[in-house]
Amino acid sequence: QVQLVETGGGLVQAGGSLRLSCTTSRRTFGTYGMGWFRQAPGQGREFVACITGSGGNTDYADSVKGRFTISRDDAKNTAYLQMNSLKSEDTAVYYCTAGSRSGSLFSPNYWGQGTQVTVSS
Repeated sequence: QVQLVETGGGLVQAGGSLRLSCTTSRRTFGTYGMGWFRQAPGQGREFVACITGSGGNTDYADSVKGRFTISRDDAKNTAYLQMNSLKSEDTAVYYCTAGSRSGSLFSPNYWGQGTQVTVSS
């Protein structure tokens, strides 16, 4: 059973920063690329960012480019999403995923439980 455990969500003022973490097993971390998705109230889930298994390639949604950075620490089996210059429209439940990238799409195989990020204006 694959488990993805997210931490780091919370309440922050607009313009502030948060870092989300996602920890999983060594086997999962070594097998899959890692991605982040989010779901705002009343909206569908949307792609945020992904990073390949080797960490050599990253991709971002246009709405977060230049503000968010995805990274991974293989020694800790942990992926991170550093979020800077947060805006009220970034408010959502953020989900960590493990999956694979095909072309311009990241396809999750597994999902975490989600962590709430709330940005106050």
